[in-house]
Amino acid sequence: MERSVIIAGFGGQGVLLAGKILAQAGMDHGLEVTWLPSYGPEMRGGTANCTVVLSDAPVGSPIVDEPDALIVLNRPSLEKFEATVAKGGIIIVNASLIDRKVGRKDVAAHYVPINDIALKLGDARVVNMVALGAYLRAADTVPLDAVKRAMAKALEDSGKGKFVPMNDKALDGGYGAVS
Repeated sequence: MERSVIIAGFGGQGVLLAGKILAQAGMDHGLEVTWLPSYGPEMRGGTANCTVVLSDAPVGSPIVDEPDALIVLNRPSLEKFEATVAKGGIIIVNASLIDRKVGRKDVAAHYVPINDIALKLGDARVVNMVALGAYLRAADTVPLDAVKRAMAKALEDSGKGKFVPMNDKALDGGYGAVS
């Protein structure tokens, strides 16, 4: 089993952290992983993305031309990466900010109001965890509990442990938004 996902959005939406947490959860779950970040010099407000590869065998390269899945938090990211997703892949679309449908018929598109869910939970900063939760439900790569543990450790290690309960709810909110 080898699965790859690109997570993309504006800098400041937490796409790199979401990728790190997914990679850590995969590693904790016994998988081989790579995490490859990419962002411009403007970071906050510019575009950012990362690629995560999860495998039960050593990963040959962190560079992925045709990811199995794509999580897009803004329209420029959908424009840039939609065509790269492998046939039969998954695209998680932030329906709160992206005003168009996926043009491809050979992928499974899930339209999740990611920002709206985060705001209902009380904090717009958890969009990354809502998106990650939606991906976990759609792709079934790493158990939700493993991601929750990796998220809690990452936040506690960075001195932001008080945000664990909100991010936990955000993961659940995204997970529950995909049927």
